Amino acid sequence: MITKLSQLDFNKKYTYAEYLTWRLKERVELIKGYISRMSPAPTRKHQEISGIIFNSMYSFLKGKKCKVYSAPFDVRFFTKTETGEIILDNVVQPDICVICDLDKLDDKGCLGAPDLIVEVLSPSTSEKDLTYKYDLYRLNGVKEYWVVSPEDKHLAIYILDDSGEYIPSRLYTRGITVTSTVLSGFSVDLSEVFEPFNWKVLEEQEKYYNRV
Repeated sequence: MITKLSQLDFNKKYTYAEYLTWRLKERVELIKGYISRMSPAPTRKHQEISGIIFNSMYSFLKGKKCKVYSAPFDVRFFTKTETGEIILDNVVQPDICVICDLDKLDDKGCLGAPDLIVEVLSPSTSEKDLTYKYDLYRLNGVKEYWVVSPEDKHLAIYILDDSGEYIPSRLYTRGITVTSTVLSGFSVDLSEVFEPFNWKVLEEQEKYYNRV
């Protein structure tokens, strides 16, 4: 039984079936079969921002068809090989995802593309969220992808067009209310997302704990 990351080969491809047998303390994702470490416990800033957006979406969706989930929640995608074989080798845990086709939901999470995904960047995962996950979500038809940067205090929204490409928004920041094309009628004031904290104190605390 796999109980430690050291038992896994990071140069090897794995399947979702193998992923299900692991009993790791650490959270990992699979992207095209390769293991991707997730960041250690998210910072308070990350959790506050994720929580505010999640709560806004949860309140908006009460009584509606779509469901919203926060990490840890497995979202699984298939890959088609060069030989035409279909394999389930992508498992990711977005910070927030909204699913409107409830047939995609099962006891293990979501099988197929959520309608909307939100990722809150952290220093150790920003490259993955902006490259590998960006491509994964685009290729699998995630209609709307929100990328939130706590450090820069801005939000970018990528909308999937009819040709299967993401069209980026401008960068939104405090004082702006953003809306969703997927969740008609939903909006969130970024002042509520970015301004309820004493950012200077939080940043000084993070610098201190990174030194010790």
